Amino acid sequence: MSSLSPLIPGSPAAEGFRMPAEWEPHEATWLSWPHNHVTWGDHLEGAEATYVKIISALTPHETVHVLVANSAVHQRAQQQLSSIRNDQHLVFHDIDAGDTWFRDYGPIFLTREKPRHEIAWTKWIYNAYGNTYEDLLIGNDAPHKMPLDAWKRFDSGMVLEGGSIDVNGTGTLITTESCLLSPDRNPGMTKAQIEHTLKDFLGVTNILWLSAGIQGDDTTGHVDDITRFVNQNTVVTVTEKDPQDANYVPLAENLKRLKSMSDERGEPITVIEMPMPRPFFVKGRRMAASYANFYIANGIVLVPTYNQESDEIALATLRKCFPDRNAMGIDCRELIWGFGAIHCVTQQQPQGIALGT
Repeated sequence: MSSLSPLIPGSPAAEGFRMPAEWEPHEATWLSWPHNHVTWGDHLEGAEATYVKIISALTPHETVHVLVANSAVHQRAQQQLSSIRNDQHLVFHDIDAGDTWFRDYGPIFLTREKPRHEIAWTKWIYNAYGNTYEDLLIGNDAPHKMPLDAWKRFDSGMVLEGGSIDVNGTGTLITTESCLLSPDRNPGMTKAQIEHTLKDFLGVTNILWLSAGIQGDDTTGHVDDITRFVNQNTVVTVTEKDPQDANYVPLAENLKRLKSMSDERGEPITVIEMPMPRPFFVKGRRMAASYANFYIANGIVLVPTYNQESDEIALATLRKCFPDRNAMGIDCRELIWGFGAIHCVTQQQPQGIALGT
């Protein structure tokens, strides 16, 4: 549990803004339609089919904003989504963001209730996972092109991907040392400086550090592949039972840390374990498949599945965590080709002013 530090005057936290928990009411979900052949190759159609399932599941519950890279991608997306009944909940934006990983380059939305209900957003620097993918660097400019002028904007000046953090909405944030302390993100910042920036720009007071992520994750260990809040002081975390598996040691270390952690009130964190799917490989590389990469929306939880027996265990676990929502499996065997799943490609917009085009 990290200590409190003075807030920067004029920062989101100083003005009363916070990053809400994902289960709080949404106005919308944002995504970016897959189109990058460098990422998808001959799996592009499979990724698009997965998107149709995701968007079809979301539109009955909330508006879905979809970024499309150009007119050809726009037309392709419209054609494939033509069967959606709630098309009034579907809005397209002609913005080229490089690829689908909207959570990592998109804005992180904030909210506050006093003096009145307001939405704001934070802009973080996106360097394509430590300048690993040159074709994805364009994603850093995507938020500038989005129709967000009605809301206050805060620029953090720090490299951060949205998938590297998760919050409980009341003051606690969880992340990993392997990602946020990676030398290819913010080499000029100390751990204390990173913590201070997170507190100032996301309105958190308590930062929990896990060790590392899973094999095949090209982000150096995003937390949304391993551990997620499901209420104020409860997390689900993936564990590996096979001592010979490469994930066994780092996930066991994460579990050990979680069992000694507390929320911002000093209450112990309750830990619920979920299995990892069996390893599977594409062209000799292990995919970063995980059930932790689920997305919580209004009335529904979208859960990645991999056509394995453990799918039902993960679904049953999340149904118990969210009894008021429908936990729905989405086959992500094609989406995982791009090294991500449902949470990676989505970003929630808190309830507030609805946006048009």
